Amino acid sequence: MSGAAAGSRGGARTKKRHALLLLFTYTLRFLTVALIVTAAVLLYHTAAEAFGEGSAWTSAVMLVAIVFLSLAVTVLDLILHRVTTERPVGRIAESARRIAAGDFTVRQEPAHPYGQYDAYDCILLDLNRAAAELAESEKTRLSFISNVSHELKTPLAVIQSYAQTLARGGLDEATQREYLGVLSDTAERLASLVHNVLRLNRLEHRRLLAELSDVRLDEQLAQCILQFDDVITQKGLELVCDLDEVMIRSDEGCLELVWNNLLSNAVKFTDAGQIGVTLKREQGRAVVTVSDTGCGMSAETGKHIFEQFYQGDTSHAKEGNGLGLALVRKVIDVLGGEIAVESEEGKGSTFRVTLPERI
Repeated sequence: MSGAAAGSRGGARTKKRHALLLLFTYTLRFLTVALIVTAAVLLYHTAAEAFGEGSAWTSAVMLVAIVFLSLAVTVLDLILHRVTTERPVGRIAESARRIAAGDFTVRQEPAHPYGQYDAYDCILLDLNRAAAELAESEKTRLSFISNVSHELKTPLAVIQSYAQTLARGGLDEATQREYLGVLSDTAERLASLVHNVLRLNRLEHRRLLAELSDVRLDEQLAQCILQFDDVITQKGLELVCDLDEVMIRSDEGCLELVWNNLLSNAVKFTDAGQIGVTLKREQGRAVVTVSDTGCGMSAETGKHIFEQFYQGDTSHAKEGNGLGLALVRKVIDVLGGEIAVESEEGKGSTFRVTLPERI
């Protein structure tokens, strides 16, 4: 049975149990009122026979009986209300209050066993799930802030150190140019980090898709590849391209970010061999592969490469900040596509991106 079908049946059972509970409650109240009215009538006839109809004693007995029976009904209704409403609502309110105060560890057990949940039990379980999701989000947020802070400290420390050295003077012209180059590269890395953090934030809030347009993927890929032509030539790599003509409706800027990150990684991690890029249409979807014959990665590294700030090969850490593939994954999710990677240490990696014709 599918999860949706099971959830639908579970919801139907809950509604049925809730309806039966309401029916039981109202039936109990009806029977109580009927019993009281019957008792009052019988008591009146008994008092009338004993003291005479309309006598003061008969009225006094009826007054006492009415007060007593009304008090009994009130107490019974209060007990019933406390058991069936106030107690479960109080537990729900307590969970909501603690979650609102930032305590995402709160968990409340349902009052009934599995399969017999009422509406209040379902609300408690929903609050438990919400608290668990908020706890995970908070953990991710704190981890992200910690990682961003760490990534900011390193380039800022480099900039401060080199700037102070330059300010003191006494350096020859060649050393000054070298230090200025380091400052420029570090500032560029810092700007890239801030830019990527902002893009991640926009992706998290689904604000990255400014507008959709018809995109010729083959032309866009060719333009992105040309940007890496110089470094590919400098490293002596072979470039192999097989691009079919494919048109899709998507976000051009987002797609460019994906191709630039994948191509940049392919070039960065390949010291010899070739870089391959293919574009095909398969079953109504555009399929792009970016492959290399570089260092590759282990299966364990492959499990984490789309995580924020994760860098499997620390020897290239100075060339990035571990946000590139995290951005790629989120962009592709937003565009309704899929990404997969196949890799083997020492033999290279192949990234496969599948995109719909229209979002």
